[in-house]
Amino acid sequence: LGKPTARQERARPGAAQHEDTPGFQYDHEAFLGKEEARSFDQLSPEESRERLGKIVDKIDDNEDGYLTTEELKNWIKRVQKRYIYENVAKVWKDYDLNKDNKIAWEEYKQATYGYYL
Repeated sequence: LGKPTARQERARPGAAQHEDTPGFQYDHEAFLGKEEARSFDQLSPEESRERLGKIVDKIDDNEDGYLTTEELKNWIKRVQKRYIYENVAKVWKDYDLNKDNKIAWEEYKQATYGYYL
Protein backbone atom coordinates (compact mmCIF):
# COMPACT_ATOMS: atom_id res chain seq x y z
CA LEU A 1 0.00 0.00 0.00
CA GLY A 2 2.75 2.46 0.92
CA LYS A 3 5.04 1.60 -2.00
CA PRO A 4 4.53 1.41 -5.76
CA THR A 5 3.67 -2.09 -6.87
CA ALA A 6 4.17 -1.85 -10.61
CA ARG A 7 6.49 0.02 -12.90
CA GLN A 8 4.79 2.85 -14.73
CA GLU A 9 6.23 4.87 -17.57
CA ARG A 10 6.95 8.34 -16.21
CA ALA A 11 9.33 9.92 -18.67
CA ARG A 12 8.40 12.03 -21.65
CA PRO A 13 9.66 10.86 -25.04
CA GLY A 14 13.20 12.10 -25.56
CA ALA A 15 13.74 12.76 -21.84
CA ALA A 16 16.65 11.22 -19.97
CA GLN A 17 15.80 7.72 -18.77
CA HIS A 18 16.77 5.92 -15.59
CA GLU A 19 16.40 2.30 -14.66
CA ASP A 20 14.14 1.44 -11.76
CA THR A 21 15.47 -1.20 -9.44
CA PRO A 22 13.01 -3.78 -8.16
CA GLY A 23 12.44 -1.73 -4.97
CA PHE A 24 12.11 1.64 -6.73
CA GLN A 25 15.04 2.73 -4.57
CA TYR A 26 16.17 5.38 -7.06
CA ASP A 27 12.89 7.29 -6.70
CA HIS A 28 12.79 6.87 -2.93
CA GLU A 29 16.33 8.21 -2.56
CA ALA A 30 15.72 11.14 -4.90
CA PHE A 31 12.54 12.11 -3.09
CA LEU A 32 13.51 11.35 0.51
CA GLY A 33 17.30 11.22 0.59
CA LYS A 34 19.31 8.05 1.08
CA GLU A 35 19.03 7.79 4.87
CA GLU A 36 15.34 8.74 5.02
CA ALA A 37 14.55 6.24 2.25
CA ARG A 38 16.16 3.47 4.32
CA SER A 39 14.06 4.39 7.33
CA PHE A 40 10.88 4.35 5.21
CA ASP A 41 11.69 0.81 4.09
CA GLN A 42 11.27 -0.33 7.70
CA LEU A 43 7.82 1.24 8.22
CA SER A 44 4.41 -0.33 7.96
CA PRO A 45 2.19 1.01 5.16
CA GLU A 46 0.18 3.05 7.68
CA GLU A 47 3.28 4.64 9.24
CA SER A 48 4.72 5.27 5.80
CA ARG A 49 1.54 7.02 4.65
CA GLU A 50 1.46 9.18 7.80
CA ARG A 51 5.10 10.26 7.48
CA LEU A 52 4.73 10.87 3.75
CA GLY A 53 1.74 13.12 4.48
CA LYS A 54 3.92 15.22 6.78
CA ILE A 55 6.58 15.47 4.08
CA VAL A 56 3.99 16.51 1.49
CA ASP A 57 2.93 19.33 3.82
CA LYS A 58 6.57 20.51 3.89
CA ILE A 59 6.80 20.38 0.10
CA ASP A 60 3.61 22.44 -0.41
CA ASP A 61 5.36 25.84 -0.17
CA ASN A 62 2.27 27.94 -0.91
CA GLU A 63 0.08 25.76 1.36
CA ASP A 64 -2.71 25.43 -1.19
CA GLY A 65 -3.12 21.68 -0.63
CA TYR A 66 -1.62 20.78 -4.01
CA LEU A 67 1.92 20.05 -5.17
CA THR A 68 3.20 21.66 -8.31
CA THR A 69 6.04 20.41 -10.47
CA GLU A 70 8.09 23.38 -9.28
CA GLU A 71 7.48 22.53 -5.61
CA LEU A 72 8.55 18.94 -6.25
CA LYS A 73 11.68 20.06 -8.11
CA ASN A 74 12.60 22.42 -5.26
CA TRP A 75 12.08 19.67 -2.69
CA ILE A 76 14.25 17.17 -4.56
CA LYS A 77 16.99 19.81 -4.95
CA ARG A 78 16.88 20.48 -1.18
CA VAL A 79 17.05 16.77 -0.37
CA GLN A 80 19.96 16.21 -2.75
CA LYS A 81 21.81 19.28 -1.48
CA ARG A 82 21.41 18.09 2.11
CA TYR A 83 22.79 14.69 1.14
CA ILE A 84 25.80 16.30 -0.56
CA TYR A 85 26.59 18.47 2.47
CA GLU A 86 26.30 15.51 4.84
CA ASN A 87 28.54 13.42 2.59
CA VAL A 88 31.16 16.18 2.36
CA ALA A 89 31.18 16.54 6.16
CA LYS A 90 31.70 12.79 6.57
CA VAL A 91 34.47 12.60 3.97
CA TRP A 92 36.14 15.72 5.42
CA LYS A 93 36.66 13.89 8.72
CA ASP A 94 38.35 11.02 6.89
CA TYR A 95 40.73 13.35 5.01
CA ASP A 96 41.53 15.73 7.88
CA LEU A 97 43.89 13.27 9.55
CA ASN A 98 45.35 15.66 12.14
CA LYS A 99 41.90 17.16 12.93
CA ASP A 100 42.95 20.79 12.40
CA ASN A 101 39.88 21.45 10.20
CA LYS A 102 42.13 21.85 7.15
CA ILE A 103 43.14 19.30 4.56
CA ALA A 104 46.80 19.57 3.62
CA TRP A 105 48.12 18.05 0.40
CA GLU A 106 49.89 15.33 2.40
CA GLU A 107 46.65 14.44 4.20
CA TYR A 108 44.79 14.29 0.89
CA LYS A 109 47.43 12.05 -0.66
CA GLN A 110 47.46 9.78 2.39
CA ALA A 111 43.66 9.50 2.54
CA THR A 112 43.31 9.02 -1.21
CA TYR A 113 46.38 7.00 -2.16
CA GLY A 114 47.77 5.90 1.22
CA TYR A 115 47.55 2.18 0.60
CA TYR A 116 49.48 2.66 -2.69
CA LEU A 117 52.23 4.70 -1.02
